[in-house]
Amino acid sequence: MRTGSQARYETLPDASAVAVAAADRFVALARQSIDERGSFRVALSGGSTPKRIYPLMIAEPRVGAVDWGRVEFFWGDERAVPPDHPESNFGVAYQMLLAALPNVRPEAIHRMPGEAPDLDAAALAYEAELRLAFAARGHEPPVFDLVWLGMGPDGHTASLFPGSAALEVTDRWVVANWAPGPEAWRMTLTFPVLDAARALLFVVTGADKADALARVRAGDWELPAARVRAQHVEWLIDAAAAGESG
Repeated sequence: MRTGSQARYETLPDASAVAVAAADRFVALARQSIDERGSFRVALSGGSTPKRIYPLMIAEPRVGAVDWGRVEFFWGDERAVPPDHPESNFGVAYQMLLAALPNVRPEAIHRMPGEAPDLDAAALAYEAELRLAFAARGHEPPVFDLVWLGMGPDGHTASLFPGSAALEVTDRWVVANWAPGPEAWRMTLTFPVLDAARALLFVVTGADKADALARVRAGDWELPAARVRAQHVEWLIDAAAAGESG
């Protein structure tokens, strides 16, 4: 069983307040990483929550606070769709964030090729890209400065869904995974990579997440989000997700 430090939870009044806190946390971690290591490697989240956060990051003072030329962008998961599809995690991030940031290097954008006809081969290729980008050797997974995650009402995170095969993978960093809930193929990072991150940030909002979040906080191993065991896990949640009535 993976081990890690206790997760920290911060409850904010609403989704807007969570978005502000998440944008500020992203910027703070980026600045710290660049100061300490000269670069910032982040795995971006999918889902709807980033759509609230990206506009905050391309506006001052946040956009001017980061040397974006030293940031490398990766993804925690991707849907099996082309990059210009409205459900593409990369597509949303590119349109709402990356295209508006200054000095982002094209070679620093590492998208998951979700449209590939052979998704497992594409996952292996993305793993090779991670190995090259992080100069990784042996079996030790890449160490992201930040992995940004969300959580679904069923407790899934990235594209690690309850009951899916990827939950038990320990010898791969990236896999194709059949998601039983949406009944669709996805590409996702695996727990070894999530657990190796220097910082892992969950951003979760909405009353539909309250039951799953309560189970995660109780340590319910059935939910994938409860299985993450990185050293520094932080949850930014709104009052609705925390089960607090208005």
